[in-house]
Amino acid sequence: EEDGNLAKAIGNGWNSATADRIPHIKQADLVEGILKIASASKEAGHAAHIHHEAGFTDGGAVIRFRFPGLNKAETLQLGFVDRETQGVWAGHLCYGILSQSTITLVDQKTGIMNLENRKRRDEAVARKEKVPSDLEALLKAKSVTVPYKADHEWHELVLVTEGDEMRLSIDGKYLAGHRSEGFAHPMKRWFSFLVNNTVWIDDVKIWKVK
Repeated sequence: EEDGNLAKAIGNGWNSATADRIPHIKQADLVEGILKIASASKEAGHAAHIHHEAGFTDGGAVIRFRFPGLNKAETLQLGFVDRETQGVWAGHLCYGILSQSTITLVDQKTGIMNLENRKRRDEAVARKEKVPSDLEALLKAKSVTVPYKADHEWHELVLVTEGDEMRLSIDGKYLAGHRSEGFAHPMKRWFSFLVNNTVWIDDVKIWKVK
């Protein structure tokens, strides 16, 4: 049993990038080997960000996950971060995002997390204007979304980046793939989960393509 919600509290090399926002609330815990994440997103003003060291160019992760059904609209965002990358908000590179009805693959490095792109988007929003058409087209090209029907069972998910391609499979079935230059980022230092409320994670394997 551990107190608090920082790295030692989670265990096995898992850390939290958001724990210091609300150190009095534990958002992640290892229970009999299962990482149970319960984000206090409202209190923290941010989804729970849980990560583990990775460190490769091409590679991915195999995980078992479950939406436990404790909250409505449970989602799971998983992917890669490099906090040493300049010009990208918080080092966010690329993610697979599972909602209750869709799967999205997104290149954030050259998309919305690029600081220049964010600035242009935010300035337009502040002026209550439409996002410039060229920026809107760019951001649209950085992601792909496909239908998905979530349930409350355990599933095995594979997320991999190889060159400029990201692919996602669940239970051995290929569900989504996309190509974008940000996927080819040379150093994916962290494998991360961003969780807006509740999700359970088990049997995480992080690997690189040689």
